[in-house]
Amino acid sequence: MASSTSLSSLQLSNILRPAPLRADRAGVGAPVAIELLPFTVRPVRSAADLRKAVDVRQAAYARHLPEFARTLAQAEAADHDSDTVILLAESKEDGSALGSVRIQTNFRQPLHVEVSVDLPLWLASQRLAEVTRLGIVEGRIGRQVKLALIKACFAHCEQHGVDAAVVSGRAPIDRQYEQLLFTDVFASREPVILRHVGNMPHRIMYFDIASGQERWEAARHPLLDFFCRTRHPDIDLGKHVPATWKHGLPRSQQAAGAVVVGLAA
Repeated sequence: MASSTSLSSLQLSNILRPAPLRADRAGVGAPVAIELLPFTVRPVRSAADLRKAVDVRQAAYARHLPEFARTLAQAEAADHDSDTVILLAESKEDGSALGSVRIQTNFRQPLHVEVSVDLPLWLASQRLAEVTRLGIVEGRIGRQVKLALIKACFAHCEQHGVDAAVVSGRAPIDRQYEQLLFTDVFASREPVILRHVGNMPHRIMYFDIASGQERWEAARHPLLDFFCRTRHPDIDLGKHVPATWKHGLPRSQQAAGAVVVGLAA
């Protein structure tokens, strides 16, 4: 992921948030607020959508990595993979792109990060989703968009049976993942040179999806309410399911002769 702000600046008290429409009870759980955002988040569905996602992505990278950003002027091959979903945030006011992020699974092919590093078997054998190319506009609205895109990534993983989300973070972006309670894949915590990302060093980190809310609760995480106790109708992941999700198991388990179970109709 890459963006223009650090997570430490994303505390909810620093974000202009609309007042909740109402509050109710979700079963026996904590109160759930329903909150409208000044933008929408949805999957890219057309060439025009992809162009908007690519433009906002390149602009975000250009603020910090101008040379690398020049390689992002056009859609990447990974953007067209059948196991890839790109989420796009758009202003309700004028439809302009405010941010985008890419999610790719390991169900049919290795994660993109595996071009540069071998993941340990205990991780590679799980259902994984790699989250990359997070880019947002500058300013206060960009910080809110970033939170919404991150929440959408977690929701996408939950909806489609992903075991863990994998990210690669260069300094100081890696600190943002630490604050979200991502864990280093490698005990050394040393950055790894990623050939597919301009030979820049990144820490490789993962997030266990099933235990996420429990860990945020235990840590009294400042984003717990936003991620888990607030429903955002403007984050609409729809029924977009890449073909690869329907196979339901990562490549390693399929290769071992495991029964393939469909996750989607």
